[in-house]
Amino acid sequence: MPPKKAARFPRTARLLRHADFERVYKQGRRHFSTFMTVFYWPRPETRSAETSAGKMLTRTPAPNGLRVGFTVGRVLGGAVQRNRMKRRLREAVRMTRPVPGVAADVVINPKKSLLAADFADVLNEVKRAFGVIEQKLSAKATMRPGTATPHEN
Repeated sequence: MPPKKAARFPRTARLLRHADFERVYKQGRRHFSTFMTVFYWPRPETRSAETSAGKMLTRTPAPNGLRVGFTVGRVLGGAVQRNRMKRRLREAVRMTRPVPGVAADVVINPKKSLLAADFADVLNEVKRAFGVIEQKLSAKATMRPGTATPHEN
């Protein structure tokens, strides 16, 4: 049997730029769980690039689906522990495969308890977080203008 090709976490599904992380932190919402805090921000339908004179250059469609990034601060441990947290989260996100219906940027901040948690528990928390994000963002999209928005945590 030929070796199985390794499943990857595709570059289009990753949050890579510092500005994107900052936008999620400053303008987004939060979801708290046992092993992590999840920040999310709905992406607009299209992005436009402008010159310094203010002229419109191009309109590029925003990628569909969730783009996920991870931040693990030094307070959570040494490099070995931080990298292990990121690997576990990356694999949980890859295995969860969030549905491409909601266009949003997501940043996951793990808690120290993630290292001692069973992987099945981490996987369930990631699934639950993506479900909450999808539910809240799809409910927000279906709300009519002028109505009060439901309280979000």
